[in-house]
Amino acid sequence: MKKLTVNIALISVLVILCVVLAVVSAASDRDRSGKTCQGVVVEFADEFNFVTEEDIKGYLHKYYGSVSGTQVDSVNLARIERILDIQSAILKSEAYMGEDGMLNISITQREPVVRFQKGDNGFYADERGFIFPLQRNYTSMVPVIDGAIPLFHASGYKGEPQGEKEQKWMSEVMDLVAFLNKNRQWSENIVQISVDRNGDMIMIPREGKEKFLFGKCTDIEKKFARIEKYYQYIKPLNKDYGTVIVKYEKQIVCKR
Repeated sequence: MKKLTVNIALISVLVILCVVLAVVSAASDRDRSGKTCQGVVVEFADEFNFVTEEDIKGYLHKYYGSVSGTQVDSVNLARIERILDIQSAILKSEAYMGEDGMLNISITQREPVVRFQKGDNGFYADERGFIFPLQRNYTSMVPVIDGAIPLFHASGYKGEPQGEKEQKWMSEVMDLVAFLNKNRQWSENIVQISVDRNGDMIMIPREGKEKFLFGKCTDIEKKFARIEKYYQYIKPLNKDYGTVIVKYEKQIVCKR
């Protein structure tokens, strides 16, 4: 009997709590429905400067319309996020209404790891190989690859490489970039990377006249090991070589 009484008391307390929460929620909804949006606050989750607060507000005004003065509960937060997420340098946006009636927008930008320059068409790629255009506000200090880049898309393109061959090539380039980022010696020494008509990579160092014919972005560690051996054993001989071929297994071929 005592146990039954305790259970009834607990149930009563839970019912009372549910009622109180329902009343508070209803009051909050009524209060929220009467509020109007007071403005927009933009925050950035990183230190890049590809897009500015003015850019975000401009996208919002152009593709959504004015939010200031509209009822808080009529602001379509999901639509605002979709509008911002399709902008080239934005990885992810989050929109939410504050208790003060301000529309808060948090922006995470894409982090480029490499820049491609194909004629007049320049573009970035992030670590996943996602392509997006250069930005007018900010230039990122990342490795630059130029020349006969086997990526074919219109200027201003944003998205994954098109087709299996392009995706495979991009994946191999990402391996090369990751290697350089992990090896300060090479990231500082290699100042230019070009792609020749045969698809071979050419590494151009900061000092010296040599150009290293690297081949495809495969066996990356072995090829850089051969470049290191060139500097250790061949360079000291004071031979004036213009091209050093390291793309062949267990070979270093030097040409004047």
